[in-house]
Amino acid sequence: MTYDYLIVGAGFYGATFARLQTDLGRRCLVIDRRDHIAGNAYTYRVDDIDVHKYGPHIFHTDNDEIWQFVNRFGRFNNFINRPKAYVNGRLYSLPFNMNTFKEIWGVVVPRQAETIIESQRLKLDREPANLEEQALCLVGRDIYELLIKDYTQKQWNRHPRDLPADIIKRLPLRFTYDDNYFNDRYQGLPVEGYTKLVETMLDGIEVKLNCNYIFNRAELDSLAKRVVYTGGIDEYFDYDFGTLAYRGLKFETEILDIDNLQGNAVINFPESSCAWTRVIEHKHFNRSRSERTVITREYPAEWFQDQTAYYPINDSTNQKLFRRYQELAETRKNVIFGGRLAEYRYYDMHQVIGSAMAAVRRTQQGTL
Repeated sequence: MTYDYLIVGAGFYGATFARLQTDLGRRCLVIDRRDHIAGNAYTYRVDDIDVHKYGPHIFHTDNDEIWQFVNRFGRFNNFINRPKAYVNGRLYSLPFNMNTFKEIWGVVVPRQAETIIESQRLKLDREPANLEEQALCLVGRDIYELLIKDYTQKQWNRHPRDLPADIIKRLPLRFTYDDNYFNDRYQGLPVEGYTKLVETMLDGIEVKLNCNYIFNRAELDSLAKRVVYTGGIDEYFDYDFGTLAYRGLKFETEILDIDNLQGNAVINFPESSCAWTRVIEHKHFNRSRSERTVITREYPAEWFQDQTAYYPINDSTNQKLFRRYQELAETRKNVIFGGRLAEYRYYDMHQVIGSAMAAVRRTQQGTL
């Protein structure tokens, strides 16, 4: 065997695992079925604009170790995400904060907003049974109807009554004028783009692209002592128990010969009459001075096995199915399953990195 680890997937989990094991003196081979590294965080340049091919990725974390780790490989800017929602010809601030309440009700004092929301909240003597009940308990009728209901139905192609409550369990409500979307201390994007960041992470590590592990499993397995698998856990086991469900996305990107289309990086479009869920204007992530701009309209879509998986549908049926695959995975002692597809979890980038770091620690301790 030539390598200590064969790492399937060149996204953040695979790149983090490979970097840390290489730093410990292990030899790694990283493969990916795509023709690029960086997974769904992949960016490419148009003029000096970093275009996010698979939707916007804003790095944020409170974890010092993770922040110091990513800063080893590139400098980050100080971008703060302040998305807006466009409804009925008006813009509303996200997440829900005093700016939003002023835009909806004209109130300027926190106590006024608290009183309105409290009067509209759904009061239950039990836990909310679905997303609609959860939202009404948290924010009341006006915000739910204006900014949540149609957007959620469009995104998931299900009525909010048919979605689990925990999708919005931590829906932020701020009675301040702070419109920073995230609460984390560290936020920003790599100045040279995510692709360059991951390329630097993988410096000195062998990488093979356009390499499909599933099609060449026996041959590839023979190259290493252990496999780190970041693909779909159901695909690894040939969908023996069935297919785990995801929500898909479709992207429509345009280069426009104007310097500024919407004045903000992210604008959501909750209304059901609008086919897309949001429009991304990429230049605002890195304050590009290009005379052109690049926008991406993001559409929700049905997902099929041969397409990129985005949002796991973590209802009880899929969780039960995942647990069956997880039990089977535990019998594969020479395979480490990690990342959002292998763990069937919606992970932010810092969470993926944290999961990979934890896996490396467990390999050092001999518990993985």
